[in-house]
Amino acid sequence: MKPSASPFTAPFLPMMGIYSAGMMALELWSTSLSTIAQRQHLWQTQPFFSPSMMLENQRMVTEKIEASVEASLAMQKAFFGALNGRYAPWWVTSQQALSPYHRRSRANSRRLSR
Repeated sequence: MKPSASPFTAPFLPMMGIYSAGMMALELWSTSLSTIAQRQHLWQTQPFFSPSMMLENQRMVTEKIEASVEASLAMQKAFFGALNGRYAPWWVTSQQALSPYHRRSRANSRRLSR
């Protein structure tokens, strides 16, 4: 015998997924702006040929490439899953695609604010 489900359970779960995807995008946007501002400050206060700035610029480019590869793999996984009949809602795939950028953006913001 199955327990009866609340009438509020089914619509509530997708709304939480949509809310989570929106909050992830909003936090990614805000931490990206913070990181851009902090990097601009670094570029204005230090010479571009200093070893620390060259290392920071190299790290920035490497992290962006790694995040884009991870995001593209997540989208390919969702695409091939859809071809096999395992459809995921857009808020799930968007969270999976934004996750690498979100994680690195938060880490960069924390690291540069020290």
